[in-house]
Amino acid sequence: MTAESLTGLDISLDQVDPEIFQILREEQERQESSIVLIPSENYAPLSVLEASASVLANKYAEGYGDNRYYNGCRNACKVESIAIERACSLFGAEHANVQPHAGAQANLAIYYALLEQGDRVLAMNLDHGGHLTHGQKINYSGRWYEIGAYGVDPDTGRIDMDAVESLALEFQPRMIIAGASAYPRTVDFERFRSIADQVGAYLLADISHIAGLIAAEVHPSPVPFADVVTSTTHKTLRGPRGAVILCKKELARRIDRAVFPGIQSGPLMHVIAAKAVAFLEAATERFRTTQKQTVANATHLAHALIEHGFDLVSGGTDNHLMLVDLNRSGRTGAEAADLLEESGIVVNKNPIPFDTRSPRITSGIRPGTPAVTSRGMGAADMRQIAQWMHSALSPASSPDLRLEIREEIRTHCQKFPVYGPLPDSKFR
Repeated sequence: MTAESLTGLDISLDQVDPEIFQILREEQERQESSIVLIPSENYAPLSVLEASASVLANKYAEGYGDNRYYNGCRNACKVESIAIERACSLFGAEHANVQPHAGAQANLAIYYALLEQGDRVLAMNLDHGGHLTHGQKINYSGRWYEIGAYGVDPDTGRIDMDAVESLALEFQPRMIIAGASAYPRTVDFERFRSIADQVGAYLLADISHIAGLIAAEVHPSPVPFADVVTSTTHKTLRGPRGAVILCKKELARRIDRAVFPGIQSGPLMHVIAAKAVAFLEAATERFRTTQKQTVANATHLAHALIEHGFDLVSGGTDNHLMLVDLNRSGRTGAEAADLLEESGIVVNKNPIPFDTRSPRITSGIRPGTPAVTSRGMGAADMRQIAQWMHSALSPASSPDLRLEIREEIRTHCQKFPVYGPLPDSKFR
């Protein structure tokens, strides 16, 4: 036995904790054998996983640049500098902060930097597609700030920008948030900028869902128009679970100080390394091709679902996701999500605009195409997925039928491996 093995530092996961190791193997099997349609989920490239599992996980690096509170940060500083440079280059931004641990923290930093408690914020209603941190009463944003909410037109399912303008002029917010977590149409960031200017408000663009589409230029960018932009680095961007903030130079110091020491302490340097890898990957032609296909696949899936009699909010999609209104089917969102998972298709239940059911039940589901596109699936696969969804949710659906669909999906997924075989002790 070596001195190193006495400390346990050189023992692999399968040896030191077989229970967790086995669960991770089961999770990889679940991901490999299921059709994942949750639009906020994706598969990070192996290069991103490798960086996430790197020795930078051992390093504390509080601070910025060369001004750190710990010694030994030379390599951590290099990595963070590269991540910042790549984020700015990818999105055409003047400044980036790559330290936020998650999208919620990134948004909290913006509130902390730009507002005082009690200030007015105009954001999208959660029930119409907004996000928890955009003013929901159970969240800090809804408790600490006065929130005005805009929504979608009941007839079109789209944001009525004239109504947003009228509400802003009446409400006089200090900040307007443009962005959503369940909105299937293009966001008009330029019009939001015009409205913000009329009332002297900051404009925050939350692009957590569409960052990859923006990087690939298949959705308009908010960077030329917004004072500050927040995004997660997973979802369509295909990076590690984390976040990034982009802003104008004049706000850089305020934003950086809000992140640290304002709301966070030590940055996750291994995750920042993985963000740097993801930003580099997002600048490639293969990434741009994948994002274009993600949008094309969403259009194909939407059309196929409509052909099978599903009702889609706003009648379709412009991006990577769609909202399915299940009211006419008689099923709830929670019921539909469970039946689909039993069949091998993973979606999330989701409120639809003007939903009368609780968020735990909902009247809709929110399918999206980032993960299946990352696996290499195309138009024909989207039509097949729609057929499986129709069968699994039909009145004739039964446990035996759903088991049959699940086996068909398992076989189908074998044609599109996520990572392929990995060494037994690596990333599982």
